[in-house]
Amino acid sequence: MLSSKQRKQLKSLAMQESALFQIGKGNIGNGMLEMLDKALVARELIKISVLKTQEVPIRELALDLSSALHAEIVQLIGHVIVLYRKNEKDAKIKLVK
Repeated sequence: MLSSKQRKQLKSLAMQESALFQIGKGNIGNGMLEMLDKALVARELIKISVLKTQEVPIRELALDLSSALHAEIVQLIGHVIVLYRKNEKDAKIKLVK
């Protein structure tokens, strides 16, 4: 569970990044989940853009992704989801306490 200071730190880092993935119409398949998982291992913090053609509400989609990827939802703003998962072996982001 992220504290408010940690969430604020991650939001500021996410502001500097562009969205790595786009999710559009249709279900999220295993291939997409694998790509998102690999990105979380490599970066720890990923930004996902959700297209307006997506039929599932963005909040529900974010909850599904976070549970499938064992990640924390940092931010939902507009059509953008920001997820964070700490890499236990090689942490790239040092969170404040």
